[in-house]
Amino acid sequence: MVESKKRARSGSKKAGTETPMTFEDSVQRLEGIVERLESGSLPLEDSLALFEEGVTLARASQEQLDRAERRVEELLGIDEDGNPVVRELGEVEKE
Repeated sequence: MVESKKRARSGSKKAGTETPMTFEDSVQRLEGIVERLESGSLPLEDSLALFEEGVTLARASQEQLDRAERRVEELLGIDEDGNPVVRELGEVEKE
């Protein structure tokens, strides 16, 4: 059980010491979590820890997809003069 809880936290950011997972890494980890949960062989506490990690990863992945979609929409946008509307890639979007 300790091992699965340790893994459940491995993708999270703690006090800036860990880097966030890429979208692809998150999806791969989610696939592994689903496989383990579907096996039905885990104790309840381990299943809950994995489920919690999966929900966290799914939400973070959805946020990444939403940001990418907004960026694509922005890149495809044009202003009133017909010029593309873009901003620097490094700028952080504020909502």
